[in-house]
Amino acid sequence: MESKMKKQTDHNNKGMQLRTKILLGLLTGAALGILANTQLGGKHPLVEWVNHFVAWPVGQIFLRLLFMIVMPLVFASISLGVAGLGDLRRVGRVGTKAIGYFLATTFLAAATGLALVNIIKPGSGLDPSVKSELMAAYARDASTKISDSQAAGNFGIETFIGIVTRNPVKSAADGDMLGVIFFGLMFGAALTLIPAARAKPMIDLLESLNDVVISIVGMAMKLAPFGVTALIFGVTSRFGFALLLPLGSFVLVVLCALLLHAAVNMSLILRFIVGLSPKIFFLRTRSALVTAFSTSSSSAALPAALSAAEQGLGIPPQIAGFVLPLGSTMCMNGTSIFEGITVIFLCQVFGINLTLGQMAVVIVMAVTTAIGAAGVPGGSIPLLVGILAMFGVPGEAIAIVMGLDRILDMSRTTVNVYGDLSAAAYVAKSEGMWNASMVPPEDRPAA
Repeated sequence: MESKMKKQTDHNNKGMQLRTKILLGLLTGAALGILANTQLGGKHPLVEWVNHFVAWPVGQIFLRLLFMIVMPLVFASISLGVAGLGDLRRVGRVGTKAIGYFLATTFLAAATGLALVNIIKPGSGLDPSVKSELMAAYARDASTKISDSQAAGNFGIETFIGIVTRNPVKSAADGDMLGVIFFGLMFGAALTLIPAARAKPMIDLLESLNDVVISIVGMAMKLAPFGVTALIFGVTSRFGFALLLPLGSFVLVVLCALLLHAAVNMSLILRFIVGLSPKIFFLRTRSALVTAFSTSSSSAALPAALSAAEQGLGIPPQIAGFVLPLGSTMCMNGTSIFEGITVIFLCQVFGINLTLGQMAVVIVMAVTTAIGAAGVPGGSIPLLVGILAMFGVPGEAIAIVMGLDRILDMSRTTVNVYGDLSAAAYVAKSEGMWNASMVPPEDRPAA
């Protein structure tokens, strides 16, 4: 898998690098969208026509191409990762380390967000007229999310039972990432239990599947600059700064908490636990982070994350292929920050004062539901509605932040993927399979 990814990257390095093209697409889409919003308005017929017939189709085609290969990529990489680790005891050890890291960093992220929102108190000064206007504007979207939450039921023992899929094909078709991951784990574990000679043909088949999927990723990523431009234009042309102004404090708190966690908490972990310069880590993974930001999806960014881990950081494929698919569902640092801050913000808006014990419950629920959130754009919103109900906040209140969710979703997804990649580095180092000196030297900056 690594050699195939390397070949694809070498091809992309001819001329302008793909990550540079994606970044230019991001900036172009944002600039054109803001220009359209400020000069014509988000409801102008021309802007709506461009969004409906150009931006939306192009963006959706790009996203669908990425989602098309997520499930086979997850299954193949998880199965190969487990089979490559060999001893089942080692698989259990690696899995325990990965999940422990996911939980520890997600708790740290949620606590950081709650500390910041309680210091700044962004919900205390929101104008009642603004609150009513926003709830009216997004009432329909809020009702849909509430229905999704009720249909899904509470996040509890049923969710953990549901991880054991009855039908892996149906799980793949339904986008049930946890079910596919579980089947991949079992499939890979079974390959380690049968004679090597009999397991080899299936491992060869999985490696071929991986190569084919990576090749499709390469084809899809050629459209990334155009897809990113379309996706960003759709967001900025519709919303502009109209919603950011009345809810500026809320947005600022969320973005500051995300930045604080990534730039301080994660940097300390990378420097003193992983032993790698945060600057090097960021530079070698930035293509995956840009993909995460533009797609708002940990799942859609998974192919780019695997490539960044294996090529950019030199992490062994069996570790990257095991940890990253698991992390795309379970390591939700950014989502836990957003959910915790949103709950406290809306409690402040509705005048609900929480005790320290209730704050602790918010942290636990933010972590738990973040892990249960789907790795797709807006996947955390249905579960967030359930948390609000626990503290007496009407579910419809989610409408207050609905218009900002896409913008904030981009940022929190980037932090989620940043956490996934750091987890892969941590696990690889703790297993003695990788260290900072193994980062490929090409274009490596000084620490």
